[in-house]
This record gives sequence, C-alpha cells and structure tokens, in this order.
Amino acid sequence: MRVLITAGGTTEPIDQVRGITNHSSGRLGSLIALNFFNDGHIVDYITTKGAIQLPHKHRMNTHLIQTTRDLEETLTQLMKENTYDAVIHTMAVSDYRTRQVFTHDNLVDQLARAIESRGDKPLRHILSETIHEAKGISSEAKISSDVDSMLITLEKTPKVIQKIKVLQPETILVGFKLLVDVDFDELHEVGLANLKKNKADFTLANDLNNINGDKHVGMLIFPDGTYKLGATKQAIARLIVETIEEKVGK
Repeated sequence: MRVLITAGGTTEPIDQVRGITNHSSGRLGSLIALNFFNDGHIVDYITTKGAIQLPHKHRMNTHLIQTTRDLEETLTQLMKENTYDAVIHTMAVSDYRTRQVFTHDNLVDQLARAIESRGDKPLRHILSETIHEAKGISSEAKISSDVDSMLITLEKTPKVIQKIKVLQPETILVGFKLLVDVDFDELHEVGLANLKKNKADFTLANDLNNINGDKHVGMLIFPDGTYKLGATKQAIARLIVETIEEKVGK
C-alpha cells in the first residue's frame, strides 16, 4: 500500500525573514506516518522545516514545503506521479496569506489622495477600492525594523484538501477538523459536515482543549455518522492506520 501524509503547519511570508504561521508540530502526522511505515507500507510525507522530521529512507520519502502554494504544488505533482491507496491530510494549512504590506503613512497617503479626487463617488466605494488597489511596500527583502507600525492585508488561500478527490477519486481521504471549546455533539456535527464538504472518507475531529502533550482525544467520524474514539496521539494514529488497512483489504 502507498500512502500520502501531510503534517506540520504552513507559513505565509510577510517578507524574507518574517511570516504568519501556526503552532502545529506535526506530531500526530509523524506518528501516523511511522505506523504506516512500520506496517510495511510506502509513505510519501509532506511536512515543514519547523515540524517533527522523519528519516528519509527506503519506503519513507520526505518532501519539505513552506507555504500553502508549495503544498498545493507538491501534493499535485506527487498525485500525478503516483497512485495512492490513501491520503491523510493532517497539515494545519494557513487559511490566509499576505496580500499587501503597508506602513501607516504609506496607506494613509494613498487613501488621502483618493478621497481628495473622489468626485461624486461614494466614500465607502473609494475606501474599498483604494485599499484593494493600493501599492504596498516591497516585501522582497527584510522590511526595516525602523517602521513604527505596519498594516497587513490578507487573502484567502485555496482549500488544498478539496483537490485531492479531483486528482484521485478512488483514494481513501482522511481529513482533520480542529475546533476550540465545543461540546461533543457540536464536534461531531461539524466534523461530519467537514467530511461531506471535502468528499472525505473519514474525518478526525478534535478539540484544542482536549490536546495536551500526548493526551489527545480525537473522534474518527465515518460517512454514516458513526465514530470511533482515541485518547492519545498514538491511539489515534493506530486507529487511522488500522481503519484504512481494513478498508483497503476489503
């Protein structure tokens, strides 16, 4: 069996040395990858430099990425080159990436010029249009730390998980959904909705409040709404691996 696993968290650059990221260590994804590897399967492992690293050796192929765009390109290339029995998408992908970076004075000057020459156009329209089209400062190098304040506009990133079944409709897809401080019923409801939206075969729904060290309560939800629970990262990893092995075996 050949599986593709994503783990860790993407980083969207502000400039060459700063970025917007998240706190994902990739620990659960690395355990899933190791469990598949130890069961004798071929693993393609997409992760980030800041996440837990696994040894690159026979049957374990590591691919390092940084941004959501990198993830999309690497995942697409791998899925065009290989056929996967399963894709387990644990990576915490940035929902937004940097669109423009402004200094306070830079943006105020552009807004002032636009307002002064707006004519009969509604002010709201002028402000919206100017912010959308305004030219930010260059982020190709390190932005000077002498800048007192900056304003950053963001744009949504594509939902990479929604490309997986388009590329390989027959692969078994496991998605992940993280919520914060919700009750059991809401976690199940949102997880099941996430499964259907992404055309996944299973979704692992979890609550940040129930993740602490190796303690990690996760609910593996099936398409019919039934579920199985794991109470540690290792237990969740084995649950996912055994569920997929059983499904492929059938």
